[in-house]
Order: sequence, then C-alpha cells, then structure tokens
Amino acid sequence: MAEVDTEVPPLPPRYRFRDLLLGDQTFQNDDRVQVEFYVNENTFKERLKLFFIKNQRSSLRIRLFNFSLKILTCALYILRVSLDQPKEVNGNCSHCVPLSTSSPPLLQLTVALISFLETMLITYLSYKGNIWEQIFQISFILEMINTVPFIITVSSYQFISQSVPQNSVYSQDSLILHCSELSYNFRTHSAMFNQVFILICTLLCLVFTGACGIQHLERAGKQLSLFDSFYFCIVTFSTVGYGDVTPQIWPSKLLVVILICVALVVLPLQFEELAYLWMESQKLGGNYSRHRAQTEKHVVLCVSSLKIDLLMDFLNEFYAHPRLQDYYVVILCPTEIDIQVRRILQIPLWSQRVIYLQGSALKDQDLMRAKMDDAEALLLILQDHQTILRAWAAKDFAPNCPLYVQILKPENKFHVKFADHVVCEEEFKYAMLALNCVCPATSTLVTLLVHTSRGQEGQMSPEQWQRTYGRCSGNEVYHIRLCDSKFFGEYDGKSFTYASFHAHKKYGVCLIGVKREDNKSILLNPGPRHIMAATDTCYYINITKEENSAFIFKQEEKHNKGLPITGLYDAPSRLPVHSIIASMGTVAIDLQNPDPPEESSKLTLPTENGAGSRRPSIGPVLEIADSSAILPCDLLSDQSEDETNQSDEEGSVGFVKGYPPNSPYIGSSPTLCHLLPQKAPFCCLRLDKGCTHSSFEDAKAYGFKNKLIIVSAETAGNGLYNFIVPLRAYYRPRKELNPIVLLLDYPPDNHFLEAICCFPMVYFMAGTIDNLDNLLQCGIIYADNLVVVDKESTMSAEEDYMADAKTIVNVQTMFRLFPSLSIITELTHPSNMRFMQFRAKDCYSLALSKLEKIERDKGSNLAFMFRLPFAAGRVFSISMLDTLLYQSFVKDYMIAITRLLLGLDTTPGSGYLCAMKITEEDLWIRTYGRLFQKLCSSSAEIPIGIYRTESHMFSNSEASSILSINVDQGSEHRERGEYWKEKTAHRNSTPSEQLEHPLLRKKSMQWARAERISQQRLNLYRRSERQELSELVKNRMKHLGLPTVGYDEMNDHQNTLSYVLINPPPDTMLELNDIVYIIRSDPLAHVPEDSQVGQSRTTRNEQDFGTETRNETHL
Repeated sequence: MAEVDTEVPPLPPRYRFRDLLLGDQTFQNDDRVQVEFYVNENTFKERLKLFFIKNQRSSLRIRLFNFSLKILTCALYILRVSLDQPKEVNGNCSHCVPLSTSSPPLLQLTVALISFLETMLITYLSYKGNIWEQIFQISFILEMINTVPFIITVSSYQFISQSVPQNSVYSQDSLILHCSELSYNFRTHSAMFNQVFILICTLLCLVFTGACGIQHLERAGKQLSLFDSFYFCIVTFSTVGYGDVTPQIWPSKLLVVILICVALVVLPLQFEELAYLWMESQKLGGNYSRHRAQTEKHVVLCVSSLKIDLLMDFLNEFYAHPRLQDYYVVILCPTEIDIQVRRILQIPLWSQRVIYLQGSALKDQDLMRAKMDDAEALLLILQDHQTILRAWAAKDFAPNCPLYVQILKPENKFHVKFADHVVCEEEFKYAMLALNCVCPATSTLVTLLVHTSRGQEGQMSPEQWQRTYGRCSGNEVYHIRLCDSKFFGEYDGKSFTYASFHAHKKYGVCLIGVKREDNKSILLNPGPRHIMAATDTCYYINITKEENSAFIFKQEEKHNKGLPITGLYDAPSRLPVHSIIASMGTVAIDLQNPDPPEESSKLTLPTENGAGSRRPSIGPVLEIADSSAILPCDLLSDQSEDETNQSDEEGSVGFVKGYPPNSPYIGSSPTLCHLLPQKAPFCCLRLDKGCTHSSFEDAKAYGFKNKLIIVSAETAGNGLYNFIVPLRAYYRPRKELNPIVLLLDYPPDNHFLEAICCFPMVYFMAGTIDNLDNLLQCGIIYADNLVVVDKESTMSAEEDYMADAKTIVNVQTMFRLFPSLSIITELTHPSNMRFMQFRAKDCYSLALSKLEKIERDKGSNLAFMFRLPFAAGRVFSISMLDTLLYQSFVKDYMIAITRLLLGLDTTPGSGYLCAMKITEEDLWIRTYGRLFQKLCSSSAEIPIGIYRTESHMFSNSEASSILSINVDQGSEHRERGEYWKEKTAHRNSTPSEQLEHPLLRKKSMQWARAERISQQRLNLYRRSERQELSELVKNRMKHLGLPTVGYDEMNDHQNTLSYVLINPPPDTMLELNDIVYIIRSDPLAHVPEDSQVGQSRTTRNEQDFGTETRNETHL
C-alpha cells in the first residue's frame, strides 16, 4: 500500500489552490509543444501558389505588376520608333530593312526576361498533372512566340534589324493579354462593364498592332511615320477608305489582310456578347451606386409583381408631396419587367426618378444592389408569407432602415410587429364595410382622406354636385404644433371644442384630434374637458396644410394691426370664412370681420302662439366647458337615453357591456362591446336550421325589430371578426343594433364560432349569393344592407381584370331583383367599378364615363371618384388603401387616425365616428356652420362631413346634352348664356334670316317627339322587366313558405345619386335627409373613476365565462 502511494506523482502546480489565486508561474516551463496548423501544404511550391494564384490580394498585385510591364513595353516601342534614325544598307535588296543606329534595347530585353520568367513560373504553379494542357494554352503560346525570339535577336547585334518587327508583334500581343488580365481584375464590376472594357481593349489592340506592323514593314517602302500608320488603320477599320495612305509592299498588304480577317471574326463575337449582356441587364435592371445612395435620398419598393395600376398609384401618391420631389424610387421585383411598365418608366418624368431592379429581397446581393442600408425606407407589398420573410431579411440586412409593411391576414400581423408601420388589409376592409352599414359611404370618406388631391376635380363640369364634390375631395388630414400655428395658436388654454368650432368658423379648417407632448396616443375629439396646451400637436382637415396658406386681410383690417391678435376673434359670431383659392397646393384665406349683428350668436324660432317673443336656439361654445352644461345632442337618439333605460332593457334584451372573451387572432385591440350574458350554443347561431333551443328556420320567424345586415363571404376568416366588433361597440345604442347574418360559401369552423358566440344577434348560414333561395332564407327582403366581400378563389383568374367578373354579375342580378337594397361590394380592381349598377342605355352614366377620362388625362389621382357607385359608397376596392401606406411615409399619423376612425383601436379618451340624419325638424339650423356650433355647444361633437342624397331624373335628350358638355370640357357652358342673347337678337333680325328659324323649330320639335316616344318605350320595357322579376321572386318566396308582404314594400330608388362632402364650407346649406359624419367624444371619458370601477366589477360578475378564456387568448 505504501509502494502504491509513493508511485503517485504530485499534483502539477496549476492545480494547487495557491497557484489558482496567484497565477500559474511555472506554466511556461511545462513540457508542451506549440503546433502551427496550415490550411495549405507548408512547401515552397504551395506558398508560391498561395501568393501568385490563391490569395486574392497578392494575386491582384501580381496582375497589376504584369499590366505595368505590358504598358511599359508598348511605351518603349513607341519611344524607340520615334528616336530611330535609319541609314541605308549596301545592296539592292528591296526587302532589306535599314539598320538602326540606336543602341541595343537593354531595357526592353529586361522587361522581356521578366515576362518570360513570370510566365514560366505561373505555368509551373498551375501544373495539375497534364503538361500538354499547360503548353497549349493561348497565353503561354503567345508569350513564348514573342519573348523567346525577341531575347535571341536582341542578344546578337547583327540581328538587330529583325528585332524591331518582333518587338512590334510582342507589343500588340502583350496588349491583348493585358485586356484579359485586366478584365479579371474588374470581376467585382458588372459583366456589362467587363465586356465593354474587353471590347474597347480589343479595338485598341487591333489598331495598335496594325499601326506598329505597317509602320515597320513600310520602312522598306514609303517609310510611313507611326502617326500615318495609325491614321491608315483608323480609316480602314471604320470602312471609310480615303485612299490617301496605302501600303506599298506585299508584307504590309498581307498584314492588312490578316488584321481585317481577325477583326471580322473577333469583333462580331464581342458585339454579340455585349448585346446579350445588355439585354440581360435590361431584364435585371441596373445597380444603384453607393455614391448616389450616400449623396441622394431613395426608398425601396418591394413587390411580388409590378402592375401598371400599382405603379402609377404609388408614383402619383408618393411624388404628390413637395418634399419628396428629390427622392429616388428603387423598385425591387423578382419578375421580369412588364412591357407596359417599361414604357411608363421610359417617360422622362419617371426615367430620372425610378430605377427598376429584378431581384429578391431574400438575397443580400440584391439588397446590396438596391443599397438597402442607405435607404430612407422599405415598402413591402406582397403576399403574407412572402412579406414576412422579406421583412425579416430586410431587418437582418439593414436594421436601421424603416419598414412599411402591408399584410393581408390579421393573424399574420404579429410576425411583423417590429415594423415601423403596418397596414392589415382585412382589418381595414371589414371595418370600413361594417361602418358603411351604419355610416353610409364611410369607405368613400376614408378613401378621399388618404388620397392626395388639390380639389380641382370636376371644376369644369356643369353639374353643381360634381363641382362641390370635387372641391371637397381635396381635403386631407394635416398636423401642426399649437404654438407654431395661426389657425389654433390663440386657443392656448381653451377647450378643444372651443378651438375646433372657432377655427372652423374663421378659417374653414376642422380640428379633429390632438396629441399631448408627453403622450404618444392621438385623441380624436377628446371633448371640452381637454384644455389645449402650446406643446400639443393638432390634427385638422383642410384643403391644404397651414404652411402652404397665405392669409389675406381686408383693407380695414390692415389699419388694426396694432390691436392684439385676439381682437380679430372677440366677436361671438361672424360671416363664415373659408378657403377661397386652392391651386398648386396653396390656399388663400380671406379673414372677414364685419360688424356682427346683435343677437347673432343665438338662433331664435317663433313661439307657438305667434307672439313676438323669441327664444335662443343655439348656445355659445364656451372657452372652458362646464361638465353640467354638456348634454347629448337632441338632434338624434343619444347615449344618455340608452343609459337611463339600461335597467329596463337589460331585463328584456339581456345585453351586457364587456370585452369579447375570445379573440380569433393575436394582436386584436380589445374593444368594449355589447355582449350576451352567456355564450350562445353553436346550434343557435345557425339561422336556417332549428335546434332544441330555438325552432326558427328563417329571418322572418325571429321577428327582428331592426333591419338586417347580410355579409356574403367565401369563408369565415378572422377578418370577419373586425366586421362584427364595430357594429357591437359599446357606444352603439342597444335599440339601434342591427342583426348580422353571415352568408358563407363554406360553413365556419368551431374556432370562429367560439369568437362570435358572445355577440348578440349574430348568425350564419351556408349559401351563396347566386342562389335566390339562399338569399330569401337569410332574409334579404328584411335587410337594409348587403355586403359582398371579394372571394379569394376569384383573385387567381387567368386575366387580371376578370377576377371580379363573377362578383359583378351576381351583384348586378341582385341590383335588378332588389332595387331598394343597399349593396356594398368589394372589388379587386378599382377600374371594374364602372360595371357596378351598369345600365347600357343610361346616357348620364356615359357622361360620367367621359368626365372620368377627362380627369384622368388631367393627371388626377381620383379619376374614378365621379362614378355613382363609388360616390355613394356602394363599391370599394382594398387596393385603394395602398395610398394609406404611401402617405404614412410623410404623415406617420395617418394609420393611427384611420384606425381610430374605423374603430379598430380604442384609445381611452378618444372619440369615435358616427352619423346623424337631418330631419324636417332640424332644417331650422339652415347652414353647416350653425350645425357645427349646435353640436359643439350642446353635445361636444365635431362634424367632419356630409353624405348627401339627391333625386336625379334625366331624359335621354338632357343626358345627351350633358354628355356633349362634358366632352367639350365646359365649352357649351358659355353657349347657355348666349342662348338668350340670340333669342333676343332674333326679334331684330332681317326677314331673310328669319326664314331659316321655322325650319329649325320644326326639326327640333320632331326630334323632341322622337325622344319622348323612345323614353316611353324604355319606361314600358323597364316596367315589364320589373314585373317579371317581381313575379319570379314572389314565386320563390311562396315555394319556400315565406310571406311576400315585405317584398311588395320595396321601392325602386334608382333615380337618386349620393356623394360625400368632406369639411364643406360653413355657409353650405343643409338639406333634408342629409347624413352628417360626426366624431363623438368618448362617453367613458366623462364617467368618474369610481363609477368606472364599479361598472367594470359589475361587468366581470355578469361575465364569469369571459375571464378564463381571455387569459388564454393573451397567453
């Protein structure tokens, strides 16, 4: 045992505790050997091979040195020829070359030896087992032919005469070798650049070879100078052939023949390769240089396929902003450029701004070509999975580049949460379609707000509604700090409602929102309790931004410049002031300040007894509102009535307020909604089939009090959730909730049913809109709105613009069968909206088509705005929201404001969009400006626009005249004024002139009679067609056992037109049935915190099922 202990060696010093603390001092004396590992063999040949061939930096230096030797050889030859002084030789041999008196070319000999040795060394290092492969290389053969004879002849003085032509040949061949070597040096450049460089060097080599060879050979003849030989080669290769300089002896003639043959073989091959590379470069696009990227500003647009509509929408919207005129657009697309797109990009307006690159954002090489790391922004418009991968790739390549991402499905939104701005198409689409049912033409309102326009559309039209509609369409959302604004600067310390009303009264601008400096959230109409501060950012709607506005004061106001600014606005009421000039982005505002009449701040109505006593009708808007004075507006059913009758309605209806317990996707914003106290069973959600809980099998049996909202979709996607939430939001009065019926091609899954089973009066049914029985069963005759969602299966049509064909035909059929039904349709392509509610013999629609073409020729971004279905909010295309992503590059707040308007986001203290209808009892208000004051003073609501419906009945003759007016761009407008002059002058005309008028009068009467007869026939045809369609629908209803009473009550409202007026002037007269868009303040913002806590507790107690599921959704 002791022997074993003695054999155990002691621990090394590095394992002792003392050495661990003080360091290993004896580690250097340890018996260790340092081993160096080499990637290549550690032999002399491998090291030379690594230096001359493998290592890029050292091999590049060797090639540059070789290039210098070639250039030096050519320069030495030219110098020697210019310094030669030939003398005559003895004999009469005509082919003997005169000897040179110059000394032996020692320097040329040295250069030749170095080149020869280098060639031999490279050949030795490149040897791979086959010696003949190295010997028969062109570069090796040329070097041997040129250097070996040159060295031999220069070494012997008696052969000096033969050394000169060898030197000439060596010089030309050296240049050819130099071209190939130098092209390899430029391998980092494009192939196009390398090929052009090789072609230029080939031409130079041919010219240099011919000039040197002819000059040397002609020493036995005319003794041409080097310049004359160069001149002869240029004239010969350019096929001009003047004939003033020609070779005289047969060797020089033979050399010319050889050079021409070589040129005929080599140059076409070079040009063919160059043409091929040029065509390929046109397909792939060019490169955006680093120098341009660092000195210029550019953005990168990444798309899957570039269509002409997408390109023009982007370019027109992007370059509509003045500060983006100096930006460049680099388009990165994986497909080959389209012919139409190529023609557009060749226009000088776009060719200097747009650069097309064929490539993928998933490749770092293509991102480097687009100089993504220096770009101002990257805009991604692709399919969802492609967008996600490309967004990740771009973020990995350029982490500091802002990302603007457009995505389709809401469930994929959390994958690109890191992007700076995200637009989810389905979220916005379904929210707009839902609001279209309660606030008509919300889609048109939002589309006009996110498009850039100067408000000049339709100004040459003779139609008043087109001129007003076109002028108001130029309103957009802008922002400015309160302390920097003339519009709102004087309202520091005043309430938001006071600032909004008076700014609209004086300047015609509509203040809709505000953002605190210490808060990132934008608040729409925060209400009168919000006190404006100098650091607040104001968001307003106007024809142009304040920075582009010029303020024009009247002469009497110029004498009052010494007065404080507030003196201009002390009067409680004044004439309305609005934008009177809007051209080229600049608006001049006329500030009128006449003496206001007494009692002008209050509107009065006569009393019932007809006495002279009058009462005030509209109260003033207070600077700092009293909470007790803010009452709901009495113009429509308000929220207070709904709250006061809450206890009664809860007992009968059974609705509670709370947050939906189940969200179908991650990232949905929680919204307080009307909910059922308990989840409805899935069987009860089926409308057309009874169950153990309910025996109803059609919409009539349910006995709904309000009209239905029917949604036709292919599948129950998660986006439909955003259609239901705005219609069940807490601020919607319970008595105004419309039943929602989902008409789906395929039955929904349980995951979707789990998300919607908590909402009241939401049902689904399997069916299609091209089946009349399905439409009747889901209660279409009891519906006010039918929403037709574009189907994904139709988007993959062979022809792009035929993707909407089936939807358009089905909607046209329903338009004929149910004329009073409001059908809201989503299309893939905006250009197809001209087929909606199509009437082939409607001349007025044809006149609008002519007007659209005129506006498109003028360069309008909203040429389709005058189409009646779009103006009325009956049609919508999701591609119209592409401009929202483009505008967010300049206006980073547009996405947030649009989401607040549509109800996709609910910020505490922020208002919401709703509508009110003007009835006969409200016409005493008279003007839009007085309505603004009424809403601000009574209920703190901010109106932002009007939806107006007018009856419009035209005969064919009248429509035809309007058609000619639109085609002539208003030239006939002046003839109407001259008509009465001609009629008056007719009385004073001579008898000879009057002879023609009776004939014209007779012809006009005949034409008018023919037009009346054709109109009567058309009305009779329509009546008979209407009767046939009515009989068809009634027969199907009887077959299904449905009563036909509801269908008999449907009227034809096809002779009306509707349009949207955004922020109309204050003096705009109100009309009956006008629908006013208003932003109502948040009702919960005025509720004390204690009551909110109590209400939330009550809601939690009533919704016991919602807590667990909501926690699971967040998880």
